[in-house]
Order: sequence, then structure tokens, then C-alpha cells
Amino acid sequence: MKPAETERLPVGAAHVTPHGAELGDEGAPSAPPAPAGRMPLFVLACLGVLLVLGAGFTLLSRSRANKELDMETLDNAVPVVSVVHPKVTPAQIQLELPGNITAFEEAPIYARVSGYLKHWRTDIGTHVEAGEPLGEIETPELDQELNQANAALAQANANLEIARISSERWQKLRTSDSVSQQDTDVRVATWHAQEANVKAAEANVSRLTELTHFKVLAAPFSGIITARTMDAGTLITAGSSREIFRLAKIDPLRVYISLPQAYSQMVKTNDEATLTFSELPGQSFKGKVDRTAGAIDPISRTLLTEILVSNKDGILFPGAHTMVKVNLTTGVKPVVVPVNTLLFRNEQGVQVGLVDSNDTVRLADVTVGRDYGTTVEIVHGLSETDNIILNPSDSLEQGLKVRIAKPETKAAKPTHE
Repeated sequence: MKPAETERLPVGAAHVTPHGAELGDEGAPSAPPAPAGRMPLFVLACLGVLLVLGAGFTLLSRSRANKELDMETLDNAVPVVSVVHPKVTPAQIQLELPGNITAFEEAPIYARVSGYLKHWRTDIGTHVEAGEPLGEIETPELDQELNQANAALAQANANLEIARISSERWQKLRTSDSVSQQDTDVRVATWHAQEANVKAAEANVSRLTELTHFKVLAAPFSGIITARTMDAGTLITAGSSREIFRLAKIDPLRVYISLPQAYSQMVKTNDEATLTFSELPGQSFKGKVDRTAGAIDPISRTLLTEILVSNKDGILFPGAHTMVKVNLTTGVKPVVVPVNTLLFRNEQGVQVGLVDSNDTVRLADVTVGRDYGTTVEIVHGLSETDNIILNPSDSLEQGLKVRIAKPETKAAKPTHE
């Protein structure tokens, strides 16, 4: 029997070993092939897991979006407001007000007697001392009246002497019953009447003598002549409303300002004041508050305040206009806020809206001081730590919940290389 020949197989065909394993081209055994139905099941399982994960992710995303939408809706329901803090101003404030300068003392000089202006000795701008003659009046009529009064006095004295002698004589005769008591009493009464006539004549002479002293116009106090209205020879009538001279004391000077009622309780005696004049640029003059009127003018609602300023050099003139800066000390430090923070309501008056630590609105009543245009001064009702609502709406109410807007951050400016 011939030896078994090896069966030739086609190239690339697997060889089967005695144990039933396949051999490759190299003769090495290879892995058995997977079953045909297991691969599709694995792919389907993977796809199912992916679908479940995707559905869960979708549901989670929708739930998160719904929560964010609910939160955003709630946030949008709460009003957003911008706030600002008040700015504190110093306790000492300075007011600048217009003022009028007047002489410390001023007097018109009138004629007390009738006549003609004989001559004047001083003119406008002349400094005079108290009692110094300013002019003289010629009074021919007064001189004649005085002469007549002196003659009447002499006549009264003569009549008095006759009455005295007669009275004494009749009183002696009465002791011897040579005359009646009635005649004696008449003589005594006549004597006393003549005494009264003498006193009346003396008084008339004294009156006319005193009038002659007004023939010389004298300065009642030291000062400067600011007006002269008559020349020599002008007819003067006693009691006329036309003044001959005007005298003013210009050191110190009085300065009057009208202080607004809001500051009437702040002004005190000896408060400092500074005067400036447009005609004297770069110069200022110091003064002090001397007194106030003590009453508010019902028309202007201001307090008349008097300031004294020294004028030893005579630079300042009575009647001039000046700007006065007055330093006033307040009891509290006022604050300044923008005007667009105020609420004007008929019943409550002026209010501002505040945001407290719980983000709740509180309406505060305030007292307004000075108006600076874009800002106003609040003298009562606010502190520097308050959060004041800007541009409050008319519907703003007490207890309303709000959110404070975050301040905008300025973007950094790009740098150029």
C-alpha cells in the first residue's frame, strides 16, 4: 500500500491540524471566527445607552433653563434702582449777598432861623470836627425882634418897680386904717402881676437869644460834608424842608444785608464778614456783624442784618454797593444731594427715597436749604451713609422691595505702543 500523499490545497487555504485547528499561510493556528449574531446586539446596546444619556441630559438642561427663567422672571419683577450717597458739607457755611453801605451817622443841616446865607465855610468832601462852624446866616428880622424884646423887658421891670413901691406904701397905710383892705389887696396883686410880666419878658428875650445862636451852622458830630445846596445870599426860611448841608460820619461804616429766613437762626453777633467791590479788584475789607433787626420782613422773608466795617483811610464811600461774604456756623453738618432725588408731594411735602439694608424703600421727610442748581442742600433728614434713590418714580411707596443697580465699571483704555 502506497504511503498516503499529502493532499494539496489551494494557496491561502487553511490547513486543518489533527486536532481540528486551522492553520494559516504560515502554518500557525488562528482565532476562531465570532458568531454571526453577537455584533448587532452590542451595537444596539450602545445606541440605547447613548439615547438614554441624551434624554437625561436634555431633561436636565430643560429643568435648569426653567429654573433660570423662573429666577430671571422674579428678578425682573423687582425694580432696579440706582442710588447715591449724600456729600457732607462743612458745618461753617459762607453766604455771598449784596449789601448797601451807609454812614455810621448822617444828618441834614437845616436853618432854624430866617434870613440870608451870609457865607459858607466848608464845602463837599471837607472833614469837620464836632462844633466846627459850617456857615453863617444873616438875620436882620431876628435882631430887631431881640431888640424889641429887650425893650419890653425894661418896660416890664419899670412897671414892676412902680407896682412894688405902691404895694408897700398901701400896706403901711393899712396899718393905720388910712386905706381900705380892698385897695391894699389890689395894689399887692398888681405888684405880683408885674413880676409875672417881667418873667414873661425875660423868657422871650432868652428865646430870641437862643435863636441867634442858630445864625451859625455848626457840625453836630465829626464827619465829612457830603452835600451843600445853597450859596451866599440865598434866602432862607426857618422850618423849610430844604437842607443847607449834609454831614456824614464815615468811620466806621454800616453795611446792611438781607439774610434769607433759612439762615436767620445762624447769624450771631461778631460773625466775620468780607466785603468786595467791583471798582476795587483784588481788595477785600473785613467787618463783623453788629446787630440784626430781630424780625423777619413779611414781604421778602429776610432778616435785616447790620455789619460794621472800619474805614479809617476813607477808601469806602457811603451809598456804595458791595458783595458781602458772611461766615455762618450751623448746628449740624448739612449734606448735598442731586436735585433729581427729591420727591414733591402735596401732603407729605419734600421727601427722598432711601434703600435700607434689607433692600426695602423708606420715604424720608427732608428740609431743603440752599439751591445750587443741579444740587440742593439738605439741612435736616439725611446722613452721609444713606442710600438715596436717583430719579424716583411717582409710584414709589414705603416698604417696596427693590434691587440696587451695580455701578458700571469703566472699560480700560487701550494703550498705544
